Amino acid sequence: MRVLFSAFPLALLLAASPAPCRALAPSHAAVLALARQEQQPLLDTLRDLVQIESGSNDVEALARIAALIAARLQQRGATAEILEPVDIHRLDDTPERIGPMVLARLQGQGTKNILLLAHMDTVYPPGMLKDQPFRLDGDRAWGLGIGDDKQGVAAIIHTVGLLQKLGFSDYGVLTVLINGDEEISSPGARNTITRLAAAQDAVLSFEGGGADGALRLATSGIGAAYLTVQGKAAHAGVSPEQGVNALYELSHQLLQMRDLSRHAQGLKLHWTVASAGTHRNVVPAQARAQADARALQLADFHALEQAMQARVHNQLLPESRVQLKFEVRRPPLAASAASRRVAAHARRIYREIGLQLPVLEEATGGGTDAAFAALQTRGAVVEGMGLGSLGAHSGNAEHVLIGSIVPRLYLATRLVMDLSRGAAGERR
Repeated sequence: MRVLFSAFPLALLLAASPAPCRALAPSHAAVLALARQEQQPLLDTLRDLVQIESGSNDVEALARIAALIAARLQQRGATAEILEPVDIHRLDDTPERIGPMVLARLQGQGTKNILLLAHMDTVYPPGMLKDQPFRLDGDRAWGLGIGDDKQGVAAIIHTVGLLQKLGFSDYGVLTVLINGDEEISSPGARNTITRLAAAQDAVLSFEGGGADGALRLATSGIGAAYLTVQGKAAHAGVSPEQGVNALYELSHQLLQMRDLSRHAQGLKLHWTVASAGTHRNVVPAQARAQADARALQLADFHALEQAMQARVHNQLLPESRVQLKFEVRRPPLAASAASRRVAAHARRIYREIGLQLPVLEEATGGGTDAAFAALQTRGAVVEGMGLGSLGAHSGNAEHVLIGSIVPRLYLATRLVMDLSRGAAGERR
């Protein structure tokens, strides 16, 4: 993957110099000035968020961080509540208990409704924080989950704070949703996201903007396949002919499905996890495998499942039993005309402070909660509104670029203001 560092080092210069204000309209200069003042408070919020370990399966920790987030939003004028998931879409690996969501609203005096999305859960098990605490090092801030997605939570909190300081309330309702199960495919939050988004004129999702700060208008859908083979155990040395080797059948099945990817159309299927057997001298009675699937169209997932179900009937060992389960974990997000118009407006906002803003209109492989938002909304859906970040899911390599804070706060605040006034072409 090519990594670009061109945009945010320039942002460091902007944060240190008042020169761009002279070219800005007075109202825009006020936003930039407040964004600069908000950099250190945002870093303080990031520290507080990182200091609470919040893995997706740690419901008690998620409750603690949810309480902190709700309190910070209330301090900035929002009404906030903590929601326990009730409409749960259970997937193969969904835990019995799922973390909460923070839902906050600010009632304005206008007509445009805007939703800000982020998530507070991480992929890390408890206990890692003591060896990898929050720290600052030069132009970077490090910490577990800081890029994915605690920076997004902090960016939303301080964008709301900037709007409060500006006395801006020209939106209809500004809604914030922070969920606690994104890293496990949002089984408890997905239906809430879709329902809330249906009433929005625009949805801004605050996953990290990557090294170059790009906005993303499209993401792949994520699917998963689970293959289970039931054979028959037998002594591998004395009477192997009395067994049915589940590992042989599993191997046959995986090999006959190795050509189902269609990379030119963005359809990918890769078997990534497998297990079989209990002891070296026992013919394995069970074998299992999992596959990761990606697609740009929901119809491609359905066609893939049909092709896989057809092939599992071709067995190497007819005495074995083969079962295939396929699930769509996230739908694809496709670029819309409305999202392109909002992204074009975001580019103009960035140019006001001397920066170029990349916009990606083609999916690059990852999935996002923004895709659930796009299922029923009429408005624009824009992903990647968060800070510049790298090293997600990698433990001690995860960090954010401090130089991205001021430009991103300026962008998010200006976008909310312009969307509220109908100046960004947010409707499809």
